[in-house]
Amino acid sequence: MPHLLLAAAHKSSGKTTLATALCAALRARGLEIQPFKKGPDYIDPLWLGRAAGRPCVNLDFHTQESDEIVELAARYDQGADLGLVEANKGLFDGVDPEGHDCNAALARLLDVPVVLVIDCRGMTRGIAPLLLGYRSFDPQVRIAGVILNRVGGARHESKLRAAVERYTDLPVLGAVHEDPSLEIAERYLGLIPSNEVDGADAKIRGLATAVASQVDLDGLLRVARTDPSGGGPVCVPDSPRGAEHTGGPPVRIAVARDAAFGFYYPTDLDALEAAGAELCFFDTLHDRDLPPADALLIGGGFPESRLAALAANRSLREAIRTAIEAGTPAYAECGGLMYLSRSIRWGDQEHAMVGAIPATSVMHDRPQGRGYVSLRETREHPWPPVGDGAVGEAPVPAHEFHYSALEDVDPGLPFAWEMQRGCGVDGRHDGIVYRNLLASYSHQRHTRRNPWARRFVAFVRQCRRGCVQEPETVIAT
Repeated sequence: MPHLLLAAAHKSSGKTTLATALCAALRARGLEIQPFKKGPDYIDPLWLGRAAGRPCVNLDFHTQESDEIVELAARYDQGADLGLVEANKGLFDGVDPEGHDCNAALARLLDVPVVLVIDCRGMTRGIAPLLLGYRSFDPQVRIAGVILNRVGGARHESKLRAAVERYTDLPVLGAVHEDPSLEIAERYLGLIPSNEVDGADAKIRGLATAVASQVDLDGLLRVARTDPSGGGPVCVPDSPRGAEHTGGPPVRIAVARDAAFGFYYPTDLDALEAAGAELCFFDTLHDRDLPPADALLIGGGFPESRLAALAANRSLREAIRTAIEAGTPAYAECGGLMYLSRSIRWGDQEHAMVGAIPATSVMHDRPQGRGYVSLRETREHPWPPVGDGAVGEAPVPAHEFHYSALEDVDPGLPFAWEMQRGCGVDGRHDGIVYRNLLASYSHQRHTRRNPWARRFVAFVRQCRRGCVQEPETVIAT
């Protein structure tokens, strides 16, 4: 299957706007586009998935093994005409100084051509040595074309095209002129998620129309189809998107999904279903009560942006607190942790939240935790191991990105993890355990090394049986 990796020379070059527009424009042609995002990210994938009409899948060296990335990409490619991968930051940027986790490494791993998006503001002839340097830095990376972005006008475009054509053999696949209407609004954590934007679909249609008139879509498809390996990741046998499931009776998990909470990896939701969970979604802003369920899942998001509305829905807040106090299994991450605290304070505003966690969430001007984390499991972790895993056997790779911190935390609270890297709740621990609730600042990813979705479903079954420890049967499919 044809693939493209859309990368740039540096972050904030307009990759996500272009990738979103391209997904929508190619979809409008009747093509099935499977979007992927390099690295840990929730916001950009929400835009990409909405534009493509297929969930965007994250590919991340920190949480996944290389062969796992290849298999995951191949599995979600099924039924698509084109796989479009959006890089994070610059093509050669990553945590590892040797580049083993950078976007270029992903392009090599998946054997896909790269199209560079160049922010051309303040640049003319200088684009040529930039492109030549990128071409020569790693010859194994197949840079197949360039899209000129944020071009200042027709004259500027002419100079840029002349420099690229004279000094390089790279095709110019498009020139997108500077236009404020093409920008997706940002705030402190990056783009505003599509689930919070009124008129997001209209915005995407506008982006697609503008970009389709300035980018050679046929040229992009030709570049994608010239992959000498025959189209990118290896094929895998037909199988459910969740490659493993845990034997046992089905369970029902109520999942918060709305304008305040939307940070879920689609592969994790698939893994929960593959483990035997039926997911039912509820809206923390409008639903007055919880749907009937065996467990709760409240992911990340921006509860601070909906403080008044969350506080006003007192009926639901009380229902959630009652469920947690009654021992309903629950898992919450970051924004979900904040929502379950006593209150959220931001500047001179403070609003009551669920109150299940004896602490106050306080927003700060600077990040309180940011980047990859490594967690060492403690004996307090409530979920049973599954398969061959043993509690505390290996560090758990995860990530965090939060501007809030907890204050007035009950000192008697146990924690599920010790921080080997990262900040967590107090710089040393993360994963507050209260009754059958686990709540953390760290975001987990269901992977081979960390099958958290299977463990959570196993825990829900265990609680439903009255906390009687019984082994889970793992069935590979």
